[in-house]
Amino acid sequence: MTDIPLTISSLHQAYQSGTSPAQIVEQVFAKIETVGDPNIFLYLFDKSEVLAAANALGDFDPSKPLWGVPFAIKDNIDAAGKPTTAACPAYEYTAEADAFVVDQLLQAGALLIGKTNLDQFATGLVGVRTPYGAPLNSIDPQIVPGGSSGGSGVAVGHGIVSFSLGTDTAGSGRVPAALNNIVGLKPSLGSLSATGLVPACRSLDTISVFALTVEDAYAAFQAAAAYDPADSYARKFDVPDLTSPAAKMTIGIPSPQTIQFFGDTVQQAAFDDTVQTLKSMGYTIEEVDFSPLYAVAEMLYYGAWVAERYVVIEDLLKTNPDAVFPVTRQIISAGESLSAGDAFKGIYRLKELIRQAEPALSGLDMLCVPTIPTFYSVADLEADPVTPNSNFGTYTNFVNLMDMCGIAVPTPARSDGRPGSVTLLAPAGQDATVAALATRIEAMGQRRLGATDWSLTPADLPAAQTPDMIRIAVCGAHMAGLPLNTQLTERGAVLKQATTTAPDYQFYALPGDIPRPGLIRVAAGTGHEIAVEVWQMPLAEFGSFMRLIPAPLGIGSVTLAGGDIVNGFICEGAAAETATDISGFGSWRAYLASNP
Repeated sequence: MTDIPLTISSLHQAYQSGTSPAQIVEQVFAKIETVGDPNIFLYLFDKSEVLAAANALGDFDPSKPLWGVPFAIKDNIDAAGKPTTAACPAYEYTAEADAFVVDQLLQAGALLIGKTNLDQFATGLVGVRTPYGAPLNSIDPQIVPGGSSGGSGVAVGHGIVSFSLGTDTAGSGRVPAALNNIVGLKPSLGSLSATGLVPACRSLDTISVFALTVEDAYAAFQAAAAYDPADSYARKFDVPDLTSPAAKMTIGIPSPQTIQFFGDTVQQAAFDDTVQTLKSMGYTIEEVDFSPLYAVAEMLYYGAWVAERYVVIEDLLKTNPDAVFPVTRQIISAGESLSAGDAFKGIYRLKELIRQAEPALSGLDMLCVPTIPTFYSVADLEADPVTPNSNFGTYTNFVNLMDMCGIAVPTPARSDGRPGSVTLLAPAGQDATVAALATRIEAMGQRRLGATDWSLTPADLPAAQTPDMIRIAVCGAHMAGLPLNTQLTERGAVLKQATTTAPDYQFYALPGDIPRPGLIRVAAGTGHEIAVEVWQMPLAEFGSFMRLIPAPLGIGSVTLAGGDIVNGFICEGAAAETATDISGFGSWRAYLASNP
C-alpha cells in the first residue's frame, strides 16, 4: 500500500474511500521500522494492542474529529496502565488513568501509539538531555532534535504520527517544531488540563501540540481543550473553529537594535523574507524594543521558577541525586538554596518587567518572532551543554511568564536548505487568531511536511462571521473628529461612507448649550442634500447608544443620495419652530466654520 499522508483530511478521505484504521496502524509501525531510530519512543505500544483499538472504532464516524488519527504523547504525560518516566528510570511509575487531555483525544477517536523521549524532567530545549539516548533530528541527524519534547517533534517530523503531545514551559513545544519543519501549537495557559502531567514548573506549564499542519494542530487542540475542574490551574477559554485571518492587523517584530541571531545571517535573511511577505499581504509591521521581553526571559531560570522545578523532584534529589541527568541536576539543584523571600523578589521583579513591556506591546494584534535564533549541532552541545540551550530560548522563554499563547509555523526553507520557522504570539485566549494567520504563513512558497515527501495542501478557511451590524447616518456632533464621535468609536463603530442625503431634507441648528443639528424630512425633491457620514456599529451596542440621544432627536430612516435607505439621526418637526434653518450650508461642518 502506498503511504497515505497522515494529515487529518487525507486520512478521513482515505477512510471514506475504504481504507481501514488497521491499515494505517500497519503504515505507522512500518514507518517506525524504516526510520530505525530506537530513541524516539521510550514506550511503544504493542502493535496488536493498537490494532485492537483501531478495529474497535467500527465504521467511520465523522462526528469524531480525530477518528482513526494516530498520535503519540511525551513521556511525562500519563497513559493508563503504562509507565511514566519523565526520562528518569528511577522516577518511573505506572499510571492508573489516562491524563485528562489524553482521554479527550481518545474520545475524539484518536489512536495512541506510544510515549516519546524527552529532556529529563522537561528541562531543556535541545533534546539531548536524556539517559536513554537522544532521538535524531528528522531533517538532519547532525542537528539537535530540539527539546524538551524531542521525541514528540521527531515522531511528527518523520510522519510516524499525525500529531503528538509535548509540553511547553520555556519553548519545548516550539523549538522542536522549528528544527523538524513542523507546527508547534503552544496553547494559552490553563486551556489544556494538566491532570496526569508530571510538571516542570506547574504554574507555567502547558501541554502542547505538534502536527504536520496548522489545521491539524488546532483540531487536536480543539478536541483536547475541555475544562477540567479537577485542575486548579485550568481556565475557561472559547476555542472557536478557525476562520480566515483578518485582512488588516498590526504585527510587532523585534527592532533591528534588539533582534538576535547570534551571527546567523542566513536565519536573519529567512526571517526578513517572512516579514516582507506579511507586508505584501497588507499587514502593518511595527518594530518593538525587545529588551524588556529578554529581561523577562532571563527570570525563568532564576529565583522562583527554579525553585518550582526543584519542588517536583525534591525527594529524588535528596535520596538519589545520581539518578538525575548531570546537567539537569545542576540546573534544578540551584533551587535548593533559594528562600521564600527570593521567590517573592522574583515574582515582584517579573511584574515590574511586564509593566515596562506593556507600552511597546499596546496597539499590536500579535508578535512575529523567529522561533529559534540559529541552529546548533549535536557536536555543539557536546562541547557546551548550556549556552546553545540558553540561546534557543531567546524568543520562547518569556512567553508563558507573560501569559501569551503562540504557534510555531514553518516558512520556506532557508537558503542553505534548513527549515524556516516563525512564531506568532498573542495574549492568552487568542489561540484561534494566531493559528488563522499561521495558515497563511505555512502556505508561503512550496513546503514539504516535516521530513516527508508529502506536500502541503493550503488550508481553505471559511470567512469569519461578521457580527450583526447596523448602519447609522450621522450629520452633526457624532461625525469624525467632532465632540460626540467617541460615543460611536467606543462602541466599535467604524466609518463606512461619507455622502449626502437625497434632496428631501431641511437642516436646522437646534437651540441649547451644546450645538446640535436637526434633520427634518420634507416632500421628496423639495429640500436639500445634506452631508452625512454612515457608520457601522455592532447591533449589540446600539441599545446603549440610543439611550444617549436626547429629544427632539431620534433614530429613523434616512434616504441617501442614490436611494439607499439607512438608519440615521432625524428630528421632530415641531423643533423647527424654535430652530435656525441652516439648510443652505449643506453640512454641519460648514455651518460651524461660519460660526466660530
